[in-house]
Amino acid sequence: MLYHIRYQANLSIKPLQAELSIKFIVVGGGIAGLACAIALRRVGHRVVVLERYSDGDISKMSHGGIRLPPNVSKVLFHWGLERALRKVSITPSAMEVEIYETGEFIGTHWWEEEVLRETGGDFLFLHHVGLRQVLYDAAIAAGAEVRAGTSVASVSGDSPHVKLTTGETLLADVIVGADGRSSIVQRAIIGKDVFDAAPYQSLFYNTTVPGALMRADPQLAPFFQQPVESMFVWLGNNRSAVAYHMQGGKDEFALHLWVPARQKGQAHDDCWGGGLDLKEMRRQLGECDPRLLKMAKLAATPACVQVKMIAPIEDWVDKHGRMVMMGEAAHPLPAGSLQGGAMAVEDAAVFGRLFSHLRDKDQISTFLHAFQDLREDRCASVVHAEQCNLYFQMMPAGPQQEQRDQDMRAKTAQGESVFGGGEASEQWEQLKDLWGYDAEDEADDWWVKWGLLRERAKQRSLDMEAEMKATRLGSLGMRAPS
Repeated sequence: MLYHIRYQANLSIKPLQAELSIKFIVVGGGIAGLACAIALRRVGHRVVVLERYSDGDISKMSHGGIRLPPNVSKVLFHWGLERALRKVSITPSAMEVEIYETGEFIGTHWWEEEVLRETGGDFLFLHHVGLRQVLYDAAIAAGAEVRAGTSVASVSGDSPHVKLTTGETLLADVIVGADGRSSIVQRAIIGKDVFDAAPYQSLFYNTTVPGALMRADPQLAPFFQQPVESMFVWLGNNRSAVAYHMQGGKDEFALHLWVPARQKGQAHDDCWGGGLDLKEMRRQLGECDPRLLKMAKLAATPACVQVKMIAPIEDWVDKHGRMVMMGEAAHPLPAGSLQGGAMAVEDAAVFGRLFSHLRDKDQISTFLHAFQDLREDRCASVVHAEQCNLYFQMMPAGPQQEQRDQDMRAKTAQGESVFGGGEASEQWEQLKDLWGYDAEDEADDWWVKWGLLRERAKQRSLDMEAEMKATRLGSLGMRAPS
């Protein structure tokens, strides 16, 4: 049975427009930055996005595939992007689980139709560059200015401004740091690069394999012959892999690999722009399913990043209350996380919704701190869940790993989904909770419960002050100015 939901392509309903329109400079033109631009333009603010890479550089980068879970697809659908996303994505219905070292099939999990219906979204697989293009086109159509090939030298929330490497200085009312790991805005707010300072546990490779080459190989062709679109997951001893079909311009398979960190003394810098040695990636595979090795031999030049477990960052807002960070700059996730892009879009949705209520610049600092209050617990729980998911996939050989695999084999023998009970079921229940989150509803709830109360209290204070002033003037036989 095909377990996914088809939604009618919706037209975006125009949201509440801010009474006061202000200027935002968004540093970073990736998923977080472009989503932020869309969210702010939807409510009437002026936005300039600064992206250090040129359009040509971005098109050459190897970003591979990206998975969008229901909690983020529903936001993008609500923004009117469903039709564009459907054109460049695939909707999977199941997940097949294999043993990394041998390729042994241990079971299938079907997406639950009821769960997806409740979330209001859908699972989408697509090229990273395809998602960025959809967001870029939407940001431009909404009226945002995107300046590619623009490098930032420094930022400050004091009389908010951004200085470019060319010497040009740009002024704004608010600066948003959506510039990912090793963020210049992060360094300006907390005084250090938290990602660079942290040790790394493993490496993540993200690449693609041409569909035509896979179809021509008898061992790999079956990946395209499944009864429904599926994601393939390999569970291994300190290693793991994920693969899935993508479409939209190129017929390719995405291949994600997590492998152990190199030995001491062997440094490994992050590299999204290509130029990596494919032989080194193959060596890092270790003992693996022969199909994985074949896919690696056919793969394009990969991106490679360090997988780090970063503790929550305490301050997202600068001391002046005019600069904030979001996305990976505010809450770095383990590389390759399912929720990586999702958290960035959720951030943008909450941020835009809060600033739809702006009527006075005195509210800016309140809204920036409200943004962190609304997002930090959610993001911390998601980061923790992704760390647990990665451990589950890369569980070291031993009794716990053996029990995990035996439980899955037993469920398969009984005709059940592999995440139907036990420890695996707990992982699945956590995922369902994550997917049910509605970012814009959270922002609306804050406004109703706290934002309006603050505004009413402020207005009462102003009214009382005016009344007291009128009383004082009256006692002096003077009339308050109208």
